[in-house]
Amino acid sequence: MKIYKAKDYADMSRKAANIISAQIIMKPECVLGLATGSTPVGLYKQLVEWYKKGDLDFSAVKTVNLDEYKGLSQDNDQSYYYFMHKNLFDNVNISVDNTHIPNGMEQDSEKECNRYSELIKSLGGIDLQLLGIGHNGHIGFNEPSDSFEKQVHCVDLTESTIEANKRFFESAEDVPRQAYTMGIKTIMQAKKILVVASGEDKAQIVKEAFFGHITPYVPASVLQLHNDVTLVADEAALSKIY
Repeated sequence: MKIYKAKDYADMSRKAANIISAQIIMKPECVLGLATGSTPVGLYKQLVEWYKKGDLDFSAVKTVNLDEYKGLSQDNDQSYYYFMHKNLFDNVNISVDNTHIPNGMEQDSEKECNRYSELIKSLGGIDLQLLGIGHNGHIGFNEPSDSFEKQVHCVDLTESTIEANKRFFESAEDVPRQAYTMGIKTIMQAKKILVVASGEDKAQIVKEAFFGHITPYVPASVLQLHNDVTLVADEAALSKIY
């Protein structure tokens, strides 16, 4: 596992964007696994900037997103479809046909999970998977549990996740209770994994996930078993390690 220490959030974003841009340059038709949340926003902004300068070409890139809320339409401003288009897809020359996100409006969970699993296989797997890390060690929507969920699955969101998401919605009733997410096995099958972490509030979980025991109660700890993981984190997020 490689660890790159960044000075701050902006530096972390640049360093992580460098790794993704190198992947695109080395393999223009690569399959990128993408993540949402506040941590990757700066990284996406940097990729857009380089694209606008003429340094990056997304025309052959394919993407698959980690997860999506069940029950949210694509035009809902809290959907991950909306997030990805606003922060990346609408700002670069990627073909919409090459971007893939679980269909939150599909009510048949088994059908959607099978469809998304087969889609990832049909693309030949993921070349580089981007991940953030939750305060409880979750990756995607793989929450702490007594076992590692393997494949794409529909997850019941924990009360703490629902509580944390309340601020984004008009009322508590509007917060989705379920989400579709790639499973641990799906994530671990990516050829390379890039984890980004920022802020002092992530320091404890970064230490537990990457230097603690491998346990499904800290889902990100399984990444210790992958043979090509890079962690890019700022000084604050690495403060309990260095």
